[in-house]
Amino acid sequence: MLKNKMTQLLKIEYPIIQAPMAGGITTSNLVAEVSNAGGLGMIGAGYMTPNQIREQIKEIKQYTSKPFGINLFIPNEFAYTDSEVKLANQVLKPIRNQLHINEDPNLDIPTCDQVFETFNEQIKVIIEERIPVCSFTFGIPSEAVISELKQNNIFVIGTATTVEEAVEVEKSGMDIVVVQGSEAGGHRGNFISPSQDSLIGLMSLIPQVVDHVSIPVIAAGGIMDARGLMASLCLGALGVQMGTAFLTCIESGAQKVYKEAIMHAKEDQIVLTRAFSGKWARGIKNKFIAEMEKHEDLLPDFPVQNALTQPLRKASSAQQNADYLSLWSGQSPRLAKNQTVESLMKSIITEAKNINNSFFRY
Repeated sequence: MLKNKMTQLLKIEYPIIQAPMAGGITTSNLVAEVSNAGGLGMIGAGYMTPNQIREQIKEIKQYTSKPFGINLFIPNEFAYTDSEVKLANQVLKPIRNQLHINEDPNLDIPTCDQVFETFNEQIKVIIEERIPVCSFTFGIPSEAVISELKQNNIFVIGTATTVEEAVEVEKSGMDIVVVQGSEAGGHRGNFISPSQDSLIGLMSLIPQVVDHVSIPVIAAGGIMDARGLMASLCLGALGVQMGTAFLTCIESGAQKVYKEAIMHAKEDQIVLTRAFSGKWARGIKNKFIAEMEKHEDLLPDFPVQNALTQPLRKASSAQQNADYLSLWSGQSPRLAKNQTVESLMKSIITEAKNINNSFFRY
């Protein structure tokens, strides 16, 4: 069950993809170790500049000769008013003062032109560096981008949260679709229906998508071990994408206070919020999320709110203050462990084979 069309296409040993978590979590060491262990390591490049991407790619190539991939955010048009930004800054001011932040967050708000220009430059780097796999979140790239990537022998992966989105991913010509259940940590890849209208659980989503598309389906959302892998395979997926399980690994770039928060969290503490970025995301409820609940409807959309809270998150990280960090996590934190990537991968594969043998024994 661990060898199939997906592993053949991606030239990997096991049907396990490390989720491309943006924001510095997917270090070169993490990505390389996943690939070296037989999975597919992924760079979370959503917030990276083209130069940063190129530098990390070159570094990873020094650590592994195995395939690895990269993930980009699809840019979307966005607008905001000065009054929205002013109101958001007023709400955030007490926290900024508490963290002794003096820099002006308005300086970090990008323009639409800047976002689209950065995306195009990111694509150029990926092609020039001959990365074998490129995935996308928050939408579908243009026909021209997909065509250019495939002409350069790059496998293209889309992200979907509903059957309708998965069908559109296939229609666009992408090779594989990652289906994200509502259990998934961080930002989910919805792009047709609003986030709150696409909260389908993974075990319900997988078989429905499998019945409506012909391209390989990868399952994501709350999967932490061999049980999630084997359940996904039984429902028709050809592999899994795991985030939180790798986030708490030793090679991850997540702050120590972040990893500890996940490993001490309970499943009912994992909530949805748009307070940090302006886009709904799942993470551990902390002081910031609690304080922002009454203001959420007034906050500007992504990426504006994300830019406004960036200094806050940066200061919190430097101070190891979990109260104001975005502690993104899937809904299975009790299964998280502090271990090496090699240990995690070995345990998943060993247990998967045991489950498979036990199943067929009866």
